[in-house]
Amino acid sequence: MSRRALVVTHGGREEAVAATEEAVRELRRAGLEPVADADGVDLTDVEVAVVLGGDGTILRAAEVTRGTGIPMLGVNLGHVGFLAESEREDIGDAVRRLAAGDFEVEERVTLDIRVTVPGPAEPVVGWALNEATVEKADRARMIEVVVEVDGRPLSSFGCDGVVMATATGSTAHAFSAGGPVVWPDVDAMLLVPVSAHALFARPLVVGPGSVLAVEVLARSTSVGVLSCDGRRQIDLPTGARVEVRRGAVPVRLARLTQAPFTDRLVSKFSLPVVGWRGRAGVAAAASPGLSAAASPSPSPSPSPSRGA
Repeated sequence: MSRRALVVTHGGREEAVAATEEAVRELRRAGLEPVADADGVDLTDVEVAVVLGGDGTILRAAEVTRGTGIPMLGVNLGHVGFLAESEREDIGDAVRRLAAGDFEVEERVTLDIRVTVPGPAEPVVGWALNEATVEKADRARMIEVVVEVDGRPLSSFGCDGVVMATATGSTAHAFSAGGPVVWPDVDAMLLVPVSAHALFARPLVVGPGSVLAVEVLARSTSVGVLSCDGRRQIDLPTGARVEVRRGAVPVRLARLTQAPFTDRLVSKFSLPVVGWRGRAGVAAAASPGLSAAASPSPSPSPSPSRGA
C-alpha cells in the first residue's frame, strides 16, 4: 500500500505553480504519492497534507481535511502566514521531515456554529477555525444586535458587526477589529464588536465552556450575514440567532519547530526588539564588578525562526 500526501495550493500564481512542482518532486523522492486537491478527492491512506499559499489556502485545506485527522503543514507563499510552518525556500527539508515522521502535531480549537431564523426552517450548523463574524449586509446601514454570554443578555447596540473567534483567530479579523492577541495554547473564545455605537462594547474573552450568541434585532434596519472564516456565508434576516461554542473537531497542524509563539509574533509583524538583552544582560548590568571573562555578553536581538 503506497503512502500518500495531499497537496493543496494557491492556484494561478506563478510562484505557487513552481512551489507546487517542487513539492511534488520532493514528495516522490521521499516515497510519498502526491494527491491533488480536488472535489471528492479520496483521502484514504493520506498521511499528511502539504499546503502551499497563505492563511486563506490553509483555511481551505482545513475544510478538505476536516474530520480526517490528517495533519497539515503550511508553506507560506503569502504575506503574513500565521498558520504556516515553513517558508518557500525550505520546501525540500520540510517534505523530508514529514516523510520521516520528524514533526509534532499541534491541535487547534475550532468553533461549532448554530444559526436559527424565524419560521419553520431547520437550524443551520457550521464551523470555523478562525472566526464566525456577524456582519451588516448593507454597507450604508448599521446592524442592530444583542450579544449574549452563557444564556444571559449582555448588551445591545448598533455596529458594523461582531467577531467571535478562537485563540487561533485572534490574530486575524478579531485583531484588525481591536481585539487582543491570545496565545494559541489558551483555551478560550473571543467576542469583539466592530465599530459599535455603545458605551460598553469592549472585546471579551470567555472560557472554553461558555456559549456566545448574537441576535439580529427586529428593529435593525439592515439584515446581516454570517461569515465563517471568510469562506462560508449564511444570510441572517432580522430575528436570526447565531450561537457559537467550542468545537468538537480540532484542526491538526504539523510543526517542525518548538519555537515560542512570541517569536512568531515578532517575525510575522516585524516587531521592533532592538536593544533587548534578556535576563543575562540585566544580570550583567546589575553586577558591574564581574570581570569581563565572567560577565555574560549581552544577548543579541532575537532572530525568530521561520514558522515559529
